[in-house]
Amino acid sequence: MESPALVPDGPVDRAHLYRMTLGDPTLEDEVLRLFERQAVMLIGRMAGAPADCVAALAHTLDGSARGIGAWRVAQAAQALERVAQAGGDTGAAIGTLRLAIDEALVAIAGMLRVH
Repeated sequence: MESPALVPDGPVDRAHLYRMTLGDPTLEDEVLRLFERQAVMLIGRMAGAPADCVAALAHTLDGSARGIGAWRVAQAAQALERVAQAGGDTGAAIGTLRLAIDEALVAIAGMLRVH
């Protein structure tokens, strides 16, 4: 099986995902579906949560995003984590993260249809 073309600016880095799943399409689907569920759950829990909780949820989401190559989600989660740790207003950072997640979820939906 050949590695898919690298799309570094896309919502999901397909080459990274391919390496992380060892080229196994079943594992890729499983990891993508897990990310979908986790991202929706974590962003939902952030609304109205205390700053320390938002920071912890953002940290978890950062790790998950890195696992599938969703670099924009990872960057937005890191930024949110920093704002929350500093005690700043997290509203705008959560909004940015939500947009990055939505973009990744659209890409993932397309990837899952391909398999």
